[in-house]
Amino acid sequence: MNLKCVRTLAAGILSVAVLVLSGAAGDGAGKVQAAGSGMAVTAAISGTDVHVSASAAKAPASDDGMLYLFAEPVYSDTITTNALASAPVGANAAFVTPLNANSADSRLYSKFIVAALQGGQYVPLNTGAYIINPEAIANKTFGRTATGKKGLIIDPSKLNNGEITDLGVKQTALVLPVSKFIGPTEDSVYPTINYTYNGRSYQFNGLAVAEYDNIFSKLTGMGVQITAQLLNPNNGRAPQLIHPLARDGFSCQYYVFNTAEKDGAEYLEATVAFLAERYSDGTHGRVDNWIVGNEVNKRHEWNYVAINDLNAYVNEYAEGFRICYNAIKSRNANANVYICMDQQWDRNRPEAGKYDSKDFIDSFNAIVSAGGNIDWGLVSHPYPVPLTWAAYWTGDAYYKNLVKHNVSTAYMTMENIEVMTDYMCSPQLLSPTGQVRSILLTEVGYTTTQGDDYACAAMVLGYQQAANNQHIDGMIMAGQTDHPVEIAQGLALGLNNVDGSHKGTYECFKQLDGPNAGTYIQNALALRGASDLSQVVYPR
Repeated sequence: MNLKCVRTLAAGILSVAVLVLSGAAGDGAGKVQAAGSGMAVTAAISGTDVHVSASAAKAPASDDGMLYLFAEPVYSDTITTNALASAPVGANAAFVTPLNANSADSRLYSKFIVAALQGGQYVPLNTGAYIINPEAIANKTFGRTATGKKGLIIDPSKLNNGEITDLGVKQTALVLPVSKFIGPTEDSVYPTINYTYNGRSYQFNGLAVAEYDNIFSKLTGMGVQITAQLLNPNNGRAPQLIHPLARDGFSCQYYVFNTAEKDGAEYLEATVAFLAERYSDGTHGRVDNWIVGNEVNKRHEWNYVAINDLNAYVNEYAEGFRICYNAIKSRNANANVYICMDQQWDRNRPEAGKYDSKDFIDSFNAIVSAGGNIDWGLVSHPYPVPLTWAAYWTGDAYYKNLVKHNVSTAYMTMENIEVMTDYMCSPQLLSPTGQVRSILLTEVGYTTTQGDDYACAAMVLGYQQAANNQHIDGMIMAGQTDHPVEIAQGLALGLNNVDGSHKGTYECFKQLDGPNAGTYIQNALALRGASDLSQVVYPR
């Protein structure tokens, strides 16, 4: 029942503010002026070099008839380096410079600036171009684990009790607090792991690594595809990872990664590269998918930094995403890297620290495209509205009105998930190769507080939406076991009770793609008040 992309939902490309660079030029030609906006610059790896191409409608002004190439670190807002290459001034120019991979002078994470001497000063002609193909130097390119869309957030304490295999789990998602891996081990059984990256030495916690080795290797052995979520808690273990504009004492679950300072940027590069390399070939388990942050459109709750403007905030996140993307793809060419949104789609409510998913996606796409488009993917958490009401079709009219089958819907749930995938088919949101970007649903949950039957029906119908949408690569239910804190909030989302006993939703999940799926579908339709899936499922 797969249909072609719906391409009629257009979204305007956001204009991206021009980066203003100021400060001393690298080779003494004077201070940098405001960046020009006339040159499109692309940087790509070819062999051991970076090839940089620049084009404009007309040749820029130049004192000496030359254009110059600079490679600046992500944390620099001035030209601090010497020119790497030069080319005669013109509407088109090409430069070649060594990549220097795996060295102290590596340019894998650099932003490339083309500048001209104007009035004795270097004037940047672009806002900074990043390498668009880090996978070109990946030392591991192993096949992905892709056996089905049915996923579950697993309970690590139940890895060995047979439930994952019994349930037929095809995918799972686990969190990786990045700071957990940084620093020496205080356990002689699991010694400190010494790691050298780009000419700098690092120490990683052997005990933390061993914990994930165990989880990931067992899941990989079971044929479960793994998605890992990179998070940045402020727990004191790695203060250098906390952005300087997030050190104001604001209490939040997680924080924006620090790309504004050398130490923070380099620790992020090294740690993510280490994790991506370790969990790529299956020796310690294989992670196919990586998420950078959690529901990052909700700044005050999940990704704090003291920046209120949407585009400025998204730009700060995008710089951290670029580092993670390049670190991961340069280690495992077949890995996917995702941004993560909550279910608020287009509410248009000016709440502090909260942005609509749609607005965030538009801004992120425009910023990334301006710096060199890459193959980022989208993760969404389309819980029902409200979270505490599984039987959404019986809900209050107010909540029903928040979920519509058009692009202006306030919320994105499994009931109207086709709106999001249609939107991602818009031409300006396609990948660099013209494909619809990978879309994962890594948190979907239905509470059993109104009864197992309603939760089961919602789960079955939600899964049918995912199964019949070619653009959704996975739907991961939250989760295997109820959590006391969530139960107190009216969210009994697990397939098991806290004591480990199975709920009715356990067998329901098992049969989502099992031999008795038809029976569960008919029961769900009856509760929903529908006679056929075509009345409630929107294939794509």
